[in-house]
Amino acid sequence: MSFTSDMGDKESQRRSLLKARQAMPQRIRAEKSARICQHIQNWAVFGQSRLTLAYCTSNAEPDLSLLLQQPRSWGLPRCEGKTLTWHQWYPDSPWALRPGVYGITEPDPDSPLVDPDKVDLILVPCIACDVSGYRLGYGGGYYDRMFSNSIWADKPTIGVVFEYARVPQLPRDIWDIPLDGICTESGFFFRR
Repeated sequence: MSFTSDMGDKESQRRSLLKARQAMPQRIRAEKSARICQHIQNWAVFGQSRLTLAYCTSNAEPDLSLLLQQPRSWGLPRCEGKTLTWHQWYPDSPWALRPGVYGITEPDPDSPLVDPDKVDLILVPCIACDVSGYRLGYGGGYYDRMFSNSIWADKPTIGVVFEYARVPQLPRDIWDIPLDGICTESGFFFRR
């Protein structure tokens, strides 16, 4: 699978890339997801992270469940209006995960909130990322609003995508904030 960005309309690229991702056979998606998890697992920044923000997989995204099973502190997002609220989570947590607003698995609203000062790494779901670190998301602006807040400015941000969705260039808006790097089944790629 390959995709070439031509700086065209974000929505048409979003549709094309999602269609390609959803067409990927489950077995291939699982193999690629396992390789992505292995790259993250072996990365020193992840190993030293006290608290990593991640996501629960939806829409045929790279599956991070192999990482989320590790006995460590995680932060998972919950959609509240137009913002993401980050809640603490760990394997064997007394707070169950449940379907949220968009059908995405989210933490229980009663689970403890994440202290942003303790966050050392943010793994970001993306439809695509370009070599400059710009991401194509689902269009809700949740992560753009989050990253525009100075409290998150110094946290390393890694977009998680399948290799076919690491593209030369994506259309961008003035409010788009580039990520520090990308992780695919082929490894890490840091912003140029």
